[in-house]
Amino acid sequence: MAISKDMIIADLIALDPNYATILMASGMGCVGCPSSQGESIEQAAYVHGMDLDELLGRLNEYAQTKEA
Repeated sequence: MAISKDMIIADLIALDPNYATILMASGMGCVGCPSSQGESIEQAAYVHGMDLDELLGRLNEYAQTKEA
């Protein structure tokens, strides 16, 4: 399953809590904040000044290891 920029943070973490670790390690420390749970990955990356493509790359890299 590919992780897309439109995915909601809460939905992503519901798939696998390890995604929260990746988000936090990338600089998104507020993944536990209730307001962040309704944001898309794209919105959250923008708010935090993160490179969206780089973040999606990390998330999808992890997703691929789960599929292997």
